[in-house]
Amino acid sequence: MYKDKEGDENIKRRRRRKGQYDKDEEKGNHNDKEVAATRILARQLVRLRQQIINLQGSRAQIRGVATHTLALYVSTSISTGIKGATKAMVAMNKIEMMSEAINETLDKDEAEKETEELTNQLLTDQVLNEIGVDIASQLSSAPKGRIASKNAAPLVDVKSKPTTDVDDLEKRLASLRRL
Repeated sequence: MYKDKEGDENIKRRRRRKGQYDKDEEKGNHNDKEVAATRILARQLVRLRQQIINLQGSRAQIRGVATHTLALYVSTSISTGIKGATKAMVAMNKIEMMSEAINETLDKDEAEKETEELTNQLLTDQVLNEIGVDIASQLSSAPKGRIASKNAAPLVDVKSKPTTDVDDLEKRLASLRRL
């Protein structure tokens, strides 16, 4: 029996040792599970940090696009203003050109009238000369005095100087034009 007791004790020891090995294996397995979970959490943390960095980069890009859009809006507003100013300047140039054209036309008309008056006067003088009418002799017998109102410019005084007939006619014509 003694051997049996020893045999039982050996068996018990073996079982205890085996149980301890099982517990050690369980502890090892448990440590392996914790290490695996820690690795998973570390990978998730790294991914999260990368996502935060990407998000910050995206924010910076969005801000850049917003700034670029604002710059384009300002540029468009400026170009619209310049377009309006250009239209106004074109209109002013047209008005100026039109006024210049009107002035030129008026100057041409005035020059034509003067030329026409001189031509008519010359033709009249020529016709009268051909007929033989002496204007100077007839003008000297014409009444001398004012015909116009009191506000009119005085007529040329024929008595003041003895002048040629042409000078006399020119003076009278000038005084008539003032009326």
